[in-house]
Amino acid sequence: MCRLWRRRVRACSGPGAWRLLLARLPPLRWLPQYRWRAWLLGDAVAGVTVGIVHVPQGMAFALLTSVPPVFGLYTSFFPVLIYTLLGTGRHLSTGTFAVLSLMTGSAVERLVPEPLGGNLSGIEREQLDAQRVGAAAALAFGSGALMLGMFALQLGVLSTFLSEPVVKALTSGAALHVLVSQLPSLLGLRLPRQIGCFALFKTLAAVLTALPQSSPAELTISALSLALLVPVKELNVRFRDRLPTPIPGEIVMVLLASVLCFTSSLDTRYNVQIVGLLPGGLPQPLLPNLAELPRILDDSLPIALVAFAVSASLASIYADKYSYTIDSNQELLAHGASNLISSLFSCFPNSATLATTSLLVDAGGNTQLAGLFSCVVVLSVLLWLGPFFYYLPKAVLACINISSMRQMFFQMQELPQLWRISRMDFAVWMVTWVSVVTLSVDLGLAVGVVFSMMTVVCRTQRVQCVALGLAEGTELYRPLQESHKLLQVPGLCILSYPTPLYFGTRGQFRHNLEWRLGLGRGKV
Repeated sequence: MCRLWRRRVRACSGPGAWRLLLARLPPLRWLPQYRWRAWLLGDAVAGVTVGIVHVPQGMAFALLTSVPPVFGLYTSFFPVLIYTLLGTGRHLSTGTFAVLSLMTGSAVERLVPEPLGGNLSGIEREQLDAQRVGAAAALAFGSGALMLGMFALQLGVLSTFLSEPVVKALTSGAALHVLVSQLPSLLGLRLPRQIGCFALFKTLAAVLTALPQSSPAELTISALSLALLVPVKELNVRFRDRLPTPIPGEIVMVLLASVLCFTSSLDTRYNVQIVGLLPGGLPQPLLPNLAELPRILDDSLPIALVAFAVSASLASIYADKYSYTIDSNQELLAHGASNLISSLFSCFPNSATLATTSLLVDAGGNTQLAGLFSCVVVLSVLLWLGPFFYYLPKAVLACINISSMRQMFFQMQELPQLWRISRMDFAVWMVTWVSVVTLSVDLGLAVGVVFSMMTVVCRTQRVQCVALGLAEGTELYRPLQESHKLLQVPGLCILSYPTPLYFGTRGQFRHNLEWRLGLGRGKV
């Protein structure tokens, strides 16, 4: 007991507290080693580039979450600032993420449905938006609290249970959901959002039924926006090594569309939906309605798992590429705190994002300091530049949502290679993708994880038990059937059984053991 007490006292000493502070505040480790001359310009350029993309993308993903656009800007500011202080991924860009926005939007629509009539007055619309913002913030609070609970239990290892095929199939299937959910906005149709199982097919049926009522003006805006955004995305990908910074196609499209709508009065002449007034300044801190937490717990859990799985896998990819390490438990703390603290400022669930992380790396980002430059750009929009987006058509934001899915759609190109490498992983990919597309994102995730675990159990049942022999002239043991030059040690039968022994493999192991020893055939 005395030794245990002395060990605890040493852990609470000054050096122990300093080690804990270094572990929990990564800037204390990387800032003293920061190469100001070599890295500062790259971080500044990358941060500003990502911040410029965050502005239109944040507003677009806010509409996907069923909240007003300004809350997407809040979610592109507060979580980025918190992750810069707590995260260990040097090249990770956090903020709004399409998959989480889709999952949050479905939950918000179910928790706060729009009245059946749909014709709301201005005051009723503000009340509905306020309720939906509260529900989205409560989801961020719940998912952040769950991740912090996982951090307290040191459950960072859980990220390994969401395998790469599951995560890629999940994001690819969710991209299809995003595409279909944005069709009404592209066509100028005022349709209620479909939620639950088979929502994708219900939305397609509703769009096809209402297609004659589509708005020619918004359809033209959508076609022109996609005609600009898609080629710019391709140029950025093909000439990423030659371009000093990626072309900010989103912000160019936003400015052009806003000027066109203002000069042509499209909102009044053709009833084109616009963003409207963005409130200036930062929101007042407000604790989400904790009475909603029991209702949102079943939605917060899959959101927390997806946020952590995508963020941890992205951080691992770039950590391996640039030869540094990440702490999965510290990542739980960083993303949990990002969601929980930002929910106090009316933000919705957030995580690392595929598109902006790739953009940050291509633009020359080196450390988390790039996140601070990104925050400066978003903050300037919130404080001063918000009125310039008043006339921005919402159809343009829908096009930005669709064009940002490019990377997720192109993940399907990896399927032939996956088929050649592992048929089992290919089956996991396909089962997860089909489940996400036909059912919903959260149910598809559950089916994918369960099926992936089942394949692990099946693999333990298909191992081959082999007898080993001594290779002539060496001290190496090889399977006896590989060569006739292997000697069996007299009086010994050496078996190799390359799988854990547990209740599921006990019977098979005993059968192999008896067969190798010649038992079970009338012998005692």
